[in-house]
Amino acid sequence: MITLEKIHLTYTAGNRAVSVLAGASLSVAQGQSVAIIGPSGSGKTSLLLVMTGLETPDSGSVIFDGVDLNTLSNDARADLRRDRIGIVFQNFHLIPSLSAQENVALPLEIAGVANSRQRAAELLDRVGLADRAGHYPNAMSGGERQRVAIARALIHQPALLVADEPTGNLDNQTGDAVADRLFELNYENNATLVLVTHDAALASRCERQVRLHEGLLVPGSS
Repeated sequence: MITLEKIHLTYTAGNRAVSVLAGASLSVAQGQSVAIIGPSGSGKTSLLLVMTGLETPDSGSVIFDGVDLNTLSNDARADLRRDRIGIVFQNFHLIPSLSAQENVALPLEIAGVANSRQRAAELLDRVGLADRAGHYPNAMSGGERQRVAIARALIHQPALLVADEPTGNLDNQTGDAVADRLFELNYENNATLVLVTHDAALASRCERQVRLHEGLLVPGSS
């Protein structure tokens, strides 16, 4: 489903070039679940950005279901994400002027799906936020905003779901419930699931664990 081949990515900080990814390679089959682990600052978030076409690598290829993302225009990559990729960011990226239900429904509304609000309400119920559907992000806790972001990523039943610390802002009980939703999508829809996490229990639920070390991906502890 997704293959990264010899990905190099360097950021410039002042006069200094910082190598984040130094030939990282990874292949994930359709329906597989993979946890990416590693210390803070090792480039795990950057790897997800490259994987979803939000960041262009200096060199290397990103192949999503047979399509080289580097050959697509920015608009084509945005369309691909809208239709086939779900992303859960650490900082949520919710639109403050929209309610929880409107934020979740937005991807379907952009795609012209008629029953987007109803589907959004159903997903909010599944992540335990049915009673918060009409609330705006600034009136919600960090954990609640995280669950809204997860519901939004799930609403179009993506073929690939990537999540950056999806349970990092949640208590244990809520985190377990949200993780269940992610793995349900993985199982029910044969979706590919890639997680960045420091949570050893969450990582252990994935079929594979890989560690980002010095810009390369190596087998993890499992």
